[in-house]
Amino acid sequence: MRVYTVDAFTDVAFRGNPAAVCLLESSAPAAWMQAVAAEIGLSETAFLLDNSLRWFTPAVEVSLCGHATLATAHVLFSTGAASGQLQFETASGILSVNRTTDGMITMDFPAKEVTPTTPPDGLAKALGVVPVQVSTAKDDLLVELESEEQVRTLSPDITALSHLEARAVIVTARGVSTDFVSRFFAPKGGVPEDPVTGSAHCALAPYWAPRLSRTTMTAAQLSKRGGRIHVTLRGPRVDLAGHAITITSGHLHI
Repeated sequence: MRVYTVDAFTDVAFRGNPAAVCLLESSAPAAWMQAVAAEIGLSETAFLLDNSLRWFTPAVEVSLCGHATLATAHVLFSTGAASGQLQFETASGILSVNRTTDGMITMDFPAKEVTPTTPPDGLAKALGVVPVQVSTAKDDLLVELESEEQVRTLSPDITALSHLEARAVIVTARGVSTDFVSRFFAPKGGVPEDPVTGSAHCALAPYWAPRLSRTTMTAAQLSKRGGRIHVTLRGPRVDLAGHAITITSGHLHI
């Protein structure tokens, strides 16, 4: 079975978000895929069989993953296995992916409804900062802070975040050189901080579009590795676009 490591949402090696891409030759049990993802140890490992795509963190299977989808499409395009539009069958429905003439890959994802909520007990203490606004986005908390600098320098208590009633915490603010910035913490899923999170922008796009009075935006995720995402909100859908680069390729011998 061919296995690739791809840095997604970057065109520079060792930045963006690394994902593993496993090209299955036949169906495999979920427990086996989970064991492979845990062995590889990246935030996400994608498994592709024909057009069926699934994603696993080292701890759990997830229903939507942006950077591993981008990595999978990049592998197919760069190896010549695909050239036109891709359509992946996933737990979040059919995801369409295209490659632009400049090599950027655009993914059509479902937007998430974002609803203001009362900050849960312990959130401000876990973050070490008082939020401007707290919202829910499906199973996640979306937390707006006052400035890009607050997001950049945030040093949350990861253990305390894992005790909140949320799958993950997305922290965001207006950007300086981009429209908005963010960071993503998902300790319950085995990912203390994800370097660049495509799926988070399915909530960030509908959150920021009315505040910025625009539907096409640029975003930066301010993790240590960092990455950039181009975002377009189209009603109930979000286009996420970025570059990717292959770092390793090989075989899984089990």
